Amino acid sequence: MKATLKDSVIATAEAEDLVMIEGNRYFPPSSINWSMLDSSPTVSTCPWKGQAEYYSLVGGPKDVAWAYIAPNAEAVERVGRDFAEFVAFDRTVVISE
Repeated sequence: MKATLKDSVIATAEAEDLVMIEGNRYFPPSSINWSMLDSSPTVSTCPWKGQAEYYSLVGGPKDVAWAYIAPNAEAVERVGRDFAEFVAFDRTVVISE
């Protein structure tokens, strides 16, 4: 699977390595091309997953990706897999095979 924006591949991973949560595919941290992302000051809190930190594409746009650095233990149990630091993308990023 690939996460692509503006013809640039941000992440590549095998489908079985991704975690699906609420319709979003979360890529393992090792699959991310971190040179393309900058940390953002934006944070949000999900009532069951915990606090998410955001990332912007270098050169824009802002806040196109997020990750739960330390998800709630209940969330890990509910998902059935530890997804700490896995990265999901907003709808501007195309996910394809």
